[in-house]
Amino acid sequence: MNRRRAVASAALLALLLPLPLAAAGTAAAADSPSAVAPSRTAVELPRPTGRFAVGREGLHLVDRSRTDPWAGSGPRELMVTMRYPAHRGTGGAARYLTDEEARLLLVDRGLDQVIPVATLTGTVSASRTHARPVAGRYPLIVLSPGFTVHRATLTALAEDLASRGYVVAAVDHAYESVGTAFPGGRVLKCLACEKTEAGTPMQTVSDTRGRDVSFLLDRLTGRHPAWRHAGLIDRNRIAMAGHSIGGASAVAAMAIDPRIRAGVNMDGGLHTPVPEAGLGGRPFMLLGAQDSGPGGMKSWDREWPKLDGWKRWITFADSGHFTFSDFPAIGEQLGLPDQGAPLPGARSVELTRRYVAAFFDQHLRGTPRPVLDGPSADAPEVAFHTP
Repeated sequence: MNRRRAVASAALLALLLPLPLAAAGTAAAADSPSAVAPSRTAVELPRPTGRFAVGREGLHLVDRSRTDPWAGSGPRELMVTMRYPAHRGTGGAARYLTDEEARLLLVDRGLDQVIPVATLTGTVSASRTHARPVAGRYPLIVLSPGFTVHRATLTALAEDLASRGYVVAAVDHAYESVGTAFPGGRVLKCLACEKTEAGTPMQTVSDTRGRDVSFLLDRLTGRHPAWRHAGLIDRNRIAMAGHSIGGASAVAAMAIDPRIRAGVNMDGGLHTPVPEAGLGGRPFMLLGAQDSGPGGMKSWDREWPKLDGWKRWITFADSGHFTFSDFPAIGEQLGLPDQGAPLPGARSVELTRRYVAAFFDQHLRGTPRPVLDGPSADAPEVAFHTP
């Protein structure tokens, strides 16, 4: 196991070891009301704060113009969870992970003899499958998860953005998680883990994801869109956020696709550098853990001067690498917080949602958000950096 994966695994293991994980998400097969999880649930993700209910549908996309870099054969594939503003009282519940996705995650963390698969798949979220959309045109946000983990890990953020009036596309990149279900009964495992452990640079991951996102935008906003509700998307207001390597991928995607108007990197090392000419003046936010301030995240120190538009570098006190995912909130509900990142789980979700939504409101909707201007009395954990 390379150092990058070892750090991520250790951080996640600290959260998971004694508790039933609730990594929210599903493949298209689970996006059906008939796939409702068992009723015995241990935790519930924080409720979204916006005025809309949240609809959810799954997409399987195939890019036949590219060979998958990890498999070495076959086309590049993506699994995508679309979330969107929906009417309340419509749609049905669904599991977060398929049984096999849950089993593989537990095996990878050495927890398969400790936590039942049913516990892992039985967590409640606000998403409703195939819910009736609220008519309108909404900005599109693409979310990319951390290396080895399912797109599910960003569910609390995705649901909140959708409830505030965004369409959100959370992407699983083939062969880059420990297990993601694809159509045809296939569960693709982490071939990228093997390649990076053998020496393939992590920039290959972020560059590949950048191309994945550009392809995704083609399929969501082109003449013959892959998603039946693509008419909800405002093609002129598109942005991206990602966690860990997904955050690095936001830079990679913006570097090759001018349709992406703004980006957020949540605690990800910038393996793909910012172009020497910058990002064309487009806004970008670095949102990091406590140790990711100046001098703590070397790639951020290096790339910060090349960000040539509106920019912010923000960190949360007492936070860790997974603060920006669902895991802290889940651990807190079970009375098992991460001792290495004592920022309360509910507060982790609240602050992540607050700053990410404010960024997109300001840069996609033109709505000024003073919370981005500097420290706030009601958020003493938040530090602004100007290196």
